[in-house]
Amino acid sequence: MKKFLIPLSATLFIASAILTSCSTRTNTVEDTKENVAKAKKNLDQAAEEYQAEIENYRKEASAKISDNDKIIANFKTKIEHETKDVKAEYEKKIAQLEQKNKELKQKMNDYKAEGKEKWEVFKTEFNHDMDELGKAFKDLTVNNVK
Repeated sequence: MKKFLIPLSATLFIASAILTSCSTRTNTVEDTKENVAKAKKNLDQAAEEYQAEIENYRKEASAKISDNDKIIANFKTKIEHETKDVKAEYEKKIAQLEQKNKELKQKMNDYKAEGKEKWEVFKTEFNHDMDELGKAFKDLTVNNVK
């Protein structure tokens, strides 16, 4: 009888181990599928947020560029009463600022979403260029006061 119980016990142990491992594997596959679905959802959400960030920034940049256009138009009307020499000098500076403003507008319109890192680099450079243009406008009006 002892000889019969040992092999039977071993067989039952092996069978239960096999059955347990099969159900664990099924759970693992299901968990993996669920994790993949969650990761895809998170990726889609991140992509949507990235696109929304780009669109918001485009709107802000467009508003700043429009403001620059208004400043240029106002300055053109102010210099109409200046002497020819002063007016010519200001017109030259204004033309340069207008060109830079157009270049920034074109740069923003031409930007294609190429990834978060490239976006951050682009945004940093664009902000720097916009700041420099803003300083140039302030310098221009300071020169006008003198």
